[in-house]
Amino acid sequence: MQLAALFKILAVSASLAVVPSLSSAQAYPSRAIKIIVPAPPGGAIDTIARVVGDKLAASMGQPVIVDNRPGASNNLGTDVLAKSAPDGYTIGIVGGSHNINKFLFKNLSWDPEKSFEPIIYTHEVPLVFAIYPRIPARTLPEFVAWMKANPDQAKVATSGRGSAQEMAAEMFRMASGVQMLLVPYKGSSAAHPDLLAGRTALFIDTISAIQSQVKAGNALAIAVSTRKRTVSLPGVPTADEQGLKGYDANTNGGFLAPAGTPQAIVARLNAEINAALKLPDVRAKLEAVGVEIQGGTPQAYAALIKSDLAKWGKVVKEAGIQPE
Repeated sequence: MQLAALFKILAVSASLAVVPSLSSAQAYPSRAIKIIVPAPPGGAIDTIARVVGDKLAASMGQPVIVDNRPGASNNLGTDVLAKSAPDGYTIGIVGGSHNINKFLFKNLSWDPEKSFEPIIYTHEVPLVFAIYPRIPARTLPEFVAWMKANPDQAKVATSGRGSAQEMAAEMFRMASGVQMLLVPYKGSSAAHPDLLAGRTALFIDTISAIQSQVKAGNALAIAVSTRKRTVSLPGVPTADEQGLKGYDANTNGGFLAPAGTPQAIVARLNAEINAALKLPDVRAKLEAVGVEIQGGTPQAYAALIKSDLAKWGKVVKEAGIQPE
């Protein structure tokens, strides 16, 4: 009889322990929400955080604060997010480096899958093969042939170690068989002057960063990196269409919460952000900077992260890139 009473007490205690978690999820949000952006202001993920954050503030009735934490190849802000309380009041948005850095840094304090709860896949930013316009090539096959005939000029700019631009260039090297020199710069804008002056031949850059130079005629777009053509430059064929079968590179990302965030809160945030991404003014603002809007379930974003980890892990291994 005493044992039965003990089991009853334990059962009641366990049920009571669940109540605070459920009630907190039901009351959510009751104060300001912070979005950590592990990059400086002005880039794609910062723009998404601010545009979506404004809509969340309106629909959820609480302030939404964007907190930029750049540094250490985006690892600094991501580390802050991973260590934040899993209560839904600190979430973050990440870009393409999130699924690459695992293979480039030995002592990361976070894991791209284990340290976070995926909320929603928000965006894809295609990359554009932009070449110096005086090179006598107007298609990707013609450019590959030119590089093979001019190996001393086969210089490809990148945005630095671990960037989506570097990974895309490594994929291009492997797919084309061209021997090329990768020239790292400290960010996308730092690489543009040498491309525009012809000191580098190619920069596979985000469409959001390079499209103004393409439209001004300062660089020539000969291919896009994704499987589908981009809405921003619909007349530019994909690399896959032009013979690099299976080539698919982009910078993508979405919103994450710290691991352990209640699923009810994750589901609420997913629904709210999905709704925001469908608003015409949100779509117009993001598409204007080259962002292709996604959306979907937390599970779909988790599957994409897993797929990207497999893809980039293979590229890093085959390229012989050693982690720091």
